[in-house]
Amino acid sequence: MSSLRVGPAVSLRGCIRVPGDKSISHRALLLAALAEGTSRIEGFLPSHDCLATLRCLEALGVEVTFQEPTTVTVHGRGLHGFDPPREPLDCARSGTTMRLLTGVLAAQPFRSVLTGDPGLNRRPMERVAEPLRRMGADVQTADGHAPLTIQGPKNSRGRLHGIVHRLQVPSAQVKSALLLAGLYADGPTTVVEPAPARDHTERLLRWQGVDLRVEGPAVTVYPPARLPPFSLRIPGDFSSAAFLLVAALLVPGSEVTVTGVGVNPTRTGLLDVLRAMGAEVRVSYDSASGPEPVGAVIARASQLSGVEISGDTVVRMIDEFPILAVAATQAHGRTVVRDAAELRVKESDRIAALVEELRRLGARIDPLPDGFVVYGPSSLHGGILDSHGDHRLAMTLAIAGLVADGAVTVQGAERIQDSFPGFVPLLEEIGVDDVEWSDAAGGSDRLADGP
Repeated sequence: MSSLRVGPAVSLRGCIRVPGDKSISHRALLLAALAEGTSRIEGFLPSHDCLATLRCLEALGVEVTFQEPTTVTVHGRGLHGFDPPREPLDCARSGTTMRLLTGVLAAQPFRSVLTGDPGLNRRPMERVAEPLRRMGADVQTADGHAPLTIQGPKNSRGRLHGIVHRLQVPSAQVKSALLLAGLYADGPTTVVEPAPARDHTERLLRWQGVDLRVEGPAVTVYPPARLPPFSLRIPGDFSSAAFLLVAALLVPGSEVTVTGVGVNPTRTGLLDVLRAMGAEVRVSYDSASGPEPVGAVIARASQLSGVEISGDTVVRMIDEFPILAVAATQAHGRTVVRDAAELRVKESDRIAALVEELRRLGARIDPLPDGFVVYGPSSLHGGILDSHGDHRLAMTLAIAGLVADGAVTVQGAERIQDSFPGFVPLLEEIGVDDVEWSDAAGGSDRLADGP
């Protein structure tokens, strides 16, 4: 087990770039694998989660080569070119890998098994399995969880059926799985969302020329004859940038600019909330050159006030609630989060884990069934904390160390590599001097580089 020690910071300054977007990296790999021909992806995120997707695709016969550390070439096999896997496909800790691959494998004429680490195998999978069964696939779960056993349709035409499915809980992963399965259907497939989840899959499919239509909450895909290859530059991950932007807001005298970052409006709910709290944060948009909006985000140290968050905004910032909670500990007044019960079935129970660890630092935070309440401002103290095997919680607690009165040590910090390789070097780049990474063998280094 690795640990990360972060001490109080004085002032943060810099203009930086964060690694490529994790959500887009997963989807770009999958769609390039389903294309007929060779695709080139720049800005690919070589995190543990994305590499799990890559390894699963290789086990299905897809050739993926690295031209540079973050540039990959994918030799697509077409919609019907995958090889049957010789053994269960290991999704490691990646829910995105498991759920999106389930959608694709549900249309294949062979049996496959998806499994993962114990934490992933505890996450709910019936929400994706049930609609795929309605489409004609045989998807078996282990009491609603992984391992998943998947067999494509056995009807005379060997095709899935197009359906209309209403999501009970907003989920970009389930939506994407059904849209990917819809590429193989005998007619249109429609997913109706209760709130607009991230739309990277839709944007990429349109980028490939697929007939995909959005009418209010309904997203409909019409099955194409083929998918063409593409060239794509993936923008920086807003969810990664969020840690550094919040750090700049909280440490007095700071100003940090993150360039080349994705600013898709289905992902930037945090910016709206921070502005409502009084944060000085702005976006400078780049000229459009791909399926995603990109820009620079500038954050300057600000006095914050508490707010209440619920409804559609929750979906647009579901991954940013841990770092928002740290911001709320330094805000004046009460910050209330509701309608975020999905946080309880992430890599950890993020509500319970967040409350437990921030209380150890002296924060006044109470759990709710579907969120939490933070009373600020609080003086945070140093301490030894647990990541609970959750990459976002590990980075959140590290940022808390910047505004505590003593160093914070996060145990289980190796999970940071699931989404943000290079997190520690970027902290140093913006002026964090008191930071030390210790590996599982007991050695230490000032920096922790990505894979």
